[in-house]
Amino acid sequence: MASLTRRYIVMSLATEASFDHHDPDGAFVLKPWKDPAALRALRAYRDNCFPELRRDIDTWIRAIEVGPPVRGDIGRRNERHVQAPSTPRRATPPARRGTRTKPAKKRRR
Repeated sequence: MASLTRRYIVMSLATEASFDHHDPDGAFVLKPWKDPAALRALRAYRDNCFPELRRDIDTWIRAIEVGPPVRGDIGRRNERHVQAPSTPRRATPPARRGTRTKPAKKRRR
């Protein structure tokens, strides 16, 4: 997976929460092998990123799906709350957006 690289940063946790709400460079780590909610989030990310990364993430998702289910503590807790994927909305073609025809005015007799 050429587009996916491993980077490790070791630092002290800046906040007592899982992440700092005010840090624009902060990261939130998801583990799609261990958490079905993270796998769902990874699918959403895949569907909204550039094509090369999309292909790499799709390969990763397929590997997770054919592998054995592995659950961490959060994954076990999330498992019963993961909802079925919703049906994607059909996009309206750009030429038709916002182009409603006005009803014809009634003629006076």
